[in-house]
Amino acid sequence: MDIGSIMQGAIIGFREGLEAFLIIVIMLEYLNKTKQHSFKKNVKQGFGAGVIISIVFGLLMFFVSSLIGSSTSEIAKAWESIVSLIAVVLITTFIVWMIKHGTNMVNEVEGEVKAHLSKKGLVLIAAVMVAREGAEIVLFMAASKDKSAYVVGIVLGLLLAGLLSFLIYKSLVKVNLKVIFNITLAYLILQAGFLLGYSIHEGLSYFKSIGVLSEDSLILSKVYNLADTVLDHKTGAIGIPLYVTLGWYSRPEWIQFIMQYIYTFGLFTFWKRVLKKK
Repeated sequence: MDIGSIMQGAIIGFREGLEAFLIIVIMLEYLNKTKQHSFKKNVKQGFGAGVIISIVFGLLMFFVSSLIGSSTSEIAKAWESIVSLIAVVLITTFIVWMIKHGTNMVNEVEGEVKAHLSKKGLVLIAAVMVAREGAEIVLFMAASKDKSAYVVGIVLGLLLAGLLSFLIYKSLVKVNLKVIFNITLAYLILQAGFLLGYSIHEGLSYFKSIGVLSEDSLILSKVYNLADTVLDHKTGAIGIPLYVTLGWYSRPEWIQFIMQYIYTFGLFTFWKRVLKKK
């Protein structure tokens, strides 16, 4: 089982799980403040519905990925490229939303609760918000190389996020959530950039496997090739930690390298501009 995939899954599971759990905590705290205790069960029902939606979506993606992965290598490469690209597009919309609204999560959630203070409204809000975080986890899992290892990491990350959220809710620990969310958002951007690069790499491999691109095509030329060194992203003592934390790839094609880092630095620049405006 790939340790790198377990670590990536754990970080993504922790980040998205913490946001989902804290959304529920904020909703429950608001109901406590306003003495609307009778609505708490509806928030919990919405949470359960969001979890079920996420699990069903995850199982569906896992099944489809496993089915296609067991077919010919050409089809598998095409699938990995397409699903990774779709994941990047959807995850980018989540990242942009978080950059714009993440710093005001409490106000955003409380505003939604205030505007939809009814049994059905609270169930729907909780379900949609939790399912959104679950969908993001599933998209990363679907685009991962070792899906079983990634799922193990996700479960570990979710357990840690659940424990921390419970301790926060019970006021047993105090943490700087802004710092945690900023660090994990930066990680999310790096991993989304890596996903884009991975999508391009698998797409090029597919076109090579069906004969559209020849072995000596300039499009397939590498920026550098550090395979079988300490910087190898699959086996290297330095390469694996860089792969897990920064989305490092040890033998990228030029187009993969350029697009990955244009995307990554573009999102970081956008984030910096939004922070300056605020």
